[in-house]
Amino acid sequence: MAETRLIHGRYRLLEVIGRGGMGEVWRATDESLGRRVAVKCLKPLGPRHDDGVAGVLRERFRREARVAAALQHRGVTVVHDFGEADGTLFLVMELLEGRNLSQLLGDNAHHPLPVHDVVDIAEQVADALAYTHRQGIVHRDLKPANIMRLADGTVKICDFGIARLGDGIGVSSRLTSTGIAMGTPHYMSPEQISGGEVDHRSDLYSLGCVLYEIATGAPPFDQDDTWAILVGHRDTPPEPLRKRRADLPPLFERIVLDLLAKTPEARPADAGDLRRRITGSRAVLPPGPSGYVPLGPIPVPAAPAVPAPRLPAWTRSMTIGRASVRATLPHAALPRDEAATALTGHWTTATAVPPRPQTPPLTPASPVPGTFHTPPSAPAPGVLAAATATPPGLPAAPPPGSPAVPAPVPAVEPELLGVLAGRHGAGLSLGRLGRWAEAADVHRSVAAERERALGPDHPDTLNSRYEHAFALSRAGRSADALRAFGHVAESRARVLGPDHPDTLRARQETAYVLGRLGRHAEAHPVYAEVLAARERVMGAEHPDTLRCRHNLAFTLGRLGRLEESYRMAYEVAAARARLFGPGHPDTLATLYEVAHTLGRLDRWADALGTYQQVADARARALGPDHPDTLAARYEAGICLGRLGRGREALELYRALAAARTRAQGPDDPETLRARHGLGVNLGRLGRWEEALAEAREVTAIRARVLGPDHPDTLVSGREVAVCLGWLGRWSEALDRYRQVAAARERAFGPDHPDTLASRNDEAQCLEQLGRHAEAVELYRRVAASRRRPPAGG
Repeated sequence: MAETRLIHGRYRLLEVIGRGGMGEVWRATDESLGRRVAVKCLKPLGPRHDDGVAGVLRERFRREARVAAALQHRGVTVVHDFGEADGTLFLVMELLEGRNLSQLLGDNAHHPLPVHDVVDIAEQVADALAYTHRQGIVHRDLKPANIMRLADGTVKICDFGIARLGDGIGVSSRLTSTGIAMGTPHYMSPEQISGGEVDHRSDLYSLGCVLYEIATGAPPFDQDDTWAILVGHRDTPPEPLRKRRADLPPLFERIVLDLLAKTPEARPADAGDLRRRITGSRAVLPPGPSGYVPLGPIPVPAAPAVPAPRLPAWTRSMTIGRASVRATLPHAALPRDEAATALTGHWTTATAVPPRPQTPPLTPASPVPGTFHTPPSAPAPGVLAAATATPPGLPAAPPPGSPAVPAPVPAVEPELLGVLAGRHGAGLSLGRLGRWAEAADVHRSVAAERERALGPDHPDTLNSRYEHAFALSRAGRSADALRAFGHVAESRARVLGPDHPDTLRARQETAYVLGRLGRHAEAHPVYAEVLAARERVMGAEHPDTLRCRHNLAFTLGRLGRLEESYRMAYEVAAARARLFGPGHPDTLATLYEVAHTLGRLDRWADALGTYQQVADARARALGPDHPDTLAARYEAGICLGRLGRGREALELYRALAAARTRAQGPDDPETLRARHGLGVNLGRLGRWEEALAEAREVTAIRARVLGPDHPDTLVSGREVAVCLGWLGRWSEALDRYRQVAAARERAFGPDHPDTLASRNDEAQCLEQLGRHAEAVELYRRVAASRRRPPAGG
């Protein structure tokens, strides 16, 4: 393409700013919107490349467009557009002002980056990978050249050209029949090299290679030929980072070596688990930027003396180039009978990472659940035991006010620890399936056995106790969960310190459970203290800090402090939009809370607009029939009714009831909520016979599904009475009001607001029947009950 050429009628190409294996990237201007963009074009291959190779590369380019366009995260490059002009495929992306990690290393004469920068980059990349993996996407070519650091410190993953959409089990990394290799040798996982099954843990291995390089100045296997690199990935334990760079924290070294485990099962469970561990490692960073001085040449392990097993066919024409700067892969086709073959020989597993004396294997942590007001569910694994063990020659007692130093871990059979780690993982899997009661039993049993084997304050024991508490909470056993979280928070504060991320997670879950129990006044100071600690340790806009502020805003609303709740939720929504993007689920969850508070402030028009914004964004991201989309639409219907727009509300609820029936079935509680709203708005339009029929049917189904005294059943029963009253059938209405009042009194007590509201309805009905004396007496009783202070108040 010629310079300054206008393509697609709007993108003016100005200058080439990068070239790679698949194409070239131009600095360009979007003349329709007046913004600067980057345009990636697929290079023509020329006459020496056959049509099969061209087809594969074009499909990879299209895949990059589809994959990248579906991602919306602060740590992933934003894609604006995709198309084809004059036979050339192009991809329009945000223009990133910064340097990729390969360039940063080159700028630094291939000396490693400062420790604080390494940890910050690791944390941001892990967060972005956690997001992409949750979308079912595996990058498969993570390397320094594909990770950008912008001028403001933001880190972004680029180039999803060979990414694959996962199917929840694993994706094949086998090469195409053309023999085009997928990946870059210095950063390829062992299973990717062998042509085996690849999942998200392959990305974690590649990230470990990247972190190793930016932390030490060279990748873990920096040999001079393809065979040595591939065998290094396959058979050679990576040299510990601190042998190359002594000022790296031991805890961070442990994280990187765990990422470089030879088998996927031995690596961290997922990128969310990894991010939590990296965040926890910040607590042991030295103050201020690192003043690292290179330690000299890096020793290269000797090549094995045994005959080399046969490598995959595609490695014959592979050139390694310079590590992190230029590692090229072949584009020429290979014969079909020489497609990728697995490496032969024994795979090294037990010796992949030197064992840690008396330290149990890491256990996976549960993912952050997607519930609306829920803090993260799992702490980082128990990796601090080694970091906090007392070195020889130092006093065993910690300084005053510092976390306690755990006692030495007794020698434990590795087989037992492995069995317990597997059972812990099984408990997490049960939780992911929503089988919380079973998960709670598993975690309780594992916690008891870990306590016997490792001690009550060992991080893995506390990890299991945390998961037990979390499962109890989600199983509806809130009182038991509260006690369990309290124990974990107290122990972690003693062992790890009051401001450690794991301690704060346990305290935040304690506050969450207090809210579930309706004890918002007690939850409030806990949230406030955790928030202050998170802001102090992590910063005001760290995702965990924002999650805590979200929960605190929710609690303020339940305490009736609506203006404070609104302001805080609005600020959190704006911060999450900056951090994650306006369509991110966390951003929309907080906007949902903003809308709820606006409604309680009687600002129904503003609430309606916000709910509609949330519903539209969720429909685009999740689909129109997703439960979260439908929940926002339901609330928009309430706003329409409050604004007197009953006809619009009626149509919305009719469509909503149909969507809920398709998605969840006719007897689902959410389907019945939509039908209840439909009946209410029929009444608002004066269609009382239809409203009565709808209310009776919904009441009958709710009584069957939820029980006759369930609050939702009673709400529908009251709606039947309302319809009977408007139809002038006051005797029948009185009977129905009395039934509802009696049921509420049994369930809630005689002075509960809902019970008193039902007694008030009963009095109004008596008035309509001309029974004024009875009505007056009932009004007096209701007024006296409302004046009485609450029990125990």
